[in-house]
Amino acid sequence: HLGLLYKTERIPINQNEWLDTWFIPAQQKSNGTVLLFPGNNGSKAKQLLAPTQVFHNLGYDTLLIDFRGLGASSGNSTTIGFRESKDVAFTVNYAEKLKLKHPYILYGVSMGSAAILKAIADKDKNISPEAIILEAPFARLVNAVSSRLKAIKIPTFPMTQLMVFWGGIQHGFNGFNHNPVIYAKSVECPTLILQGKLDKWTTLEEINQILQNLQGFKQLVILPDAGHDLLVTVDKQLWKQSVDKFIKGI
Repeated sequence: HLGLLYKTERIPINQNEWLDTWFIPAQQKSNGTVLLFPGNNGSKAKQLLAPTQVFHNLGYDTLLIDFRGLGASSGNSTTIGFRESKDVAFTVNYAEKLKLKHPYILYGVSMGSAAILKAIADKDKNISPEAIILEAPFARLVNAVSSRLKAIKIPTFPMTQLMVFWGGIQHGFNGFNHNPVIYAKSVECPTLILQGKLDKWTTLEEINQILQNLQGFKQLVILPDAGHDLLVTVDKQLWKQSVDKFIKGI
């Protein structure tokens, strides 16, 4: 992967569940560690190698994670960031056990961003990264479901409410309360949000609501030619410049 040496390892959650990870060390002296989390239907192989290349070139160790239900990790379902927040916390604690170098920067794509925000907001998880990078986050699960139904011309009411309700019943949580825009109020570390201007799933108004709720240093970068894409693959130069400037300021 990337033509670089890497180490694959499974993080055991319990006797039946695990997270599959790849660790790619910096070429020389490490500037810190970036932990990367994919989006829904994504995986470390599908979504995380392209941003990893940039972080690697910037001198960071990288730890790439498959959430449960994705890639080579256990399970066959996802919860759009709710249960995945536990996976974020497991991974941060795993990095601490390995004594990976600080600062820890958490990077998430879409669902991965929601999981990061919830992991930080849930105080019982007790994680405190030095910085986070949120790519194409959604503000509220209800809105995220509604926008996708609208795109395929399915009436949003009452189908949105039924899907969120039934999905929550299946997985044991209240989907109507799964709102990254609210989780953002608990985030005090520096945060960079990367968003495509043409994203049809999340509006810029919703992105600005997340931005306003963040409590620490925060920055928003809009990629003008991107939708709900893996943004580094749309405008690598702007993506790299934005990330480089942000992490140098940590």
